[in-house]
Amino acid sequence: MSIASAVASLRPRTRIIAVPLSRPRRLPTTPGVSSAPSGLTYYQFQLASRETKRKMREAEEEADKNRPSWIPKGGLARWAQNKAAETWASFGKAQGGWKRRTYDFGERMADRMEFEELALKSIDPSLGPSLSHPASSEMESESSEGKNVRLRIPLYYPKNILSGETVMSELRQYVDHRIPAHRKGFYMWLAIAPLTAPFMIIPIIPNLPFFFCIWRSWSHYRAFRSSQYLQSLLDRKIIVPESSQELDAIYTRHAPNPSPSLSDPITSPPPSDHSLSSGSSPKSSTNSENHELLLIPTAIPEILEKFELEPGATGDLYRALEQARVRTGAGE
Repeated sequence: MSIASAVASLRPRTRIIAVPLSRPRRLPTTPGVSSAPSGLTYYQFQLASRETKRKMREAEEEADKNRPSWIPKGGLARWAQNKAAETWASFGKAQGGWKRRTYDFGERMADRMEFEELALKSIDPSLGPSLSHPASSEMESESSEGKNVRLRIPLYYPKNILSGETVMSELRQYVDHRIPAHRKGFYMWLAIAPLTAPFMIIPIIPNLPFFFCIWRSWSHYRAFRSSQYLQSLLDRKIIVPESSQELDAIYTRHAPNPSPSLSDPITSPPPSDHSLSSGSSPKSSTNSENHELLLIPTAIPEILEKFELEPGATGDLYRALEQARVRTGAGE
């Protein structure tokens, strides 16, 4: 076995990586108030184990053998998703016209979606650890000794920025806020969809407002279900905090300003030597006077490399950092 494969075999199959993006300059000191800063955090969810993925592939191959000839390979749902993706990609290749304008508008709308929603959408509860039993069979098979082990998902965090108690409290607040927000979004966009019926009379051009409403409703539904799944993991104490020296080193090298730990909270705005380039105005009451960014964009390639994240995480991280900059008003 090579060194690379040996190291890979030691990495957890399932994990959550917390990447704090901003936090208050003044932390609450009033007794009884939660010590968790109301900052912004990007979560990289990796909850599908290798064993689960392998079983899913085997099940799909078996289903393909027995499927009727009129059903597309992979099932109707996958065919519809692939067809929609192909159609959307063809819009992006169009040279001008309404297709290209629609594609550009759609991409701008996707960039404006909250990064929290996009992160939750990446979770597929059907591929995550089973909650049917305290001990998961898939975790048993991945145990080096083959013994029955307790289901456990590490939540990696930079201990120089957050404490273990704080990172768990923030994740709980994150989930508790997201469940009602995405439930509301699901029903709201679903209710708006029928109101787009008049657009069906426009010739040639499809009813784009209707498809947009359905897409947003489906997106909120996926985020809602993922939030519920995370809540179940937290309730069962399956997610456990684990500090990461790699994250600590990244925050030290790529901090926009000196950032002390939670044990030494900032009580006044520190001088800013440099910050992110200016952009659009903030859309929330949070501003740079009472919040600070914790990372600059140069940290993202190192995060991707150290944790061997998929290429798709690149855009998600840049989007999250940019949205954090806009919400806090940093760099203005």
